[in-house]
Amino acid sequence: MSLPFIHVRAKPAQRSRGVLRAGPLVLPVALGRGGIKANKREGDGATPRGTFRLKRLWWRADRHPRPATRLPVTVIRPDDGWCEDPSDRHYNQRIKVPPKSDADRLARLDNLYDFIIELDHNTRPRIAGRGSAVFIHLARPGFAPTAGCVALDSNALLRLLARLGPRTKIVVS
Repeated sequence: MSLPFIHVRAKPAQRSRGVLRAGPLVLPVALGRGGIKANKREGDGATPRGTFRLKRLWWRADRHPRPATRLPVTVIRPDDGWCEDPSDRHYNQRIKVPPKSDADRLARLDNLYDFIIELDHNTRPRIAGRGSAVFIHLARPGFAPTAGCVALDSNALLRLLARLGPRTKIVVS
């Protein structure tokens, strides 16, 4: 059975570090360099405050076996990207990236996007400039701040995935 909610909060006096509670699990996370903000804007580095659905897991099948989860799963392909341009009609959606483009790719050279949980932040409706590509993904060494996502270490993320399903929501407060 999947958890109905997971909760994320910043640590006191550490706006880019936090904890994620998932039932009995309490896991350290990295947050956006701008902390948690209710009025998220593109490029502000903030993790959006609110309650969001977990849409799907994006996964690098070329690097890892399929993880245990009840979320819908999509394999990350080399040409998968995410549109972060507020003037583009595909803003905050998956796009196909041409081979020599410098657009934001999901198939990164580092491991940060080997597992991505897509959140439904700014999707219904999509509003230009209100933030894009808000994910749960793997953390940088030392839990360095993200650009607005929630990031966990690999073992914690895999443990969390096993407890998530399509009805699980994340509450960021």
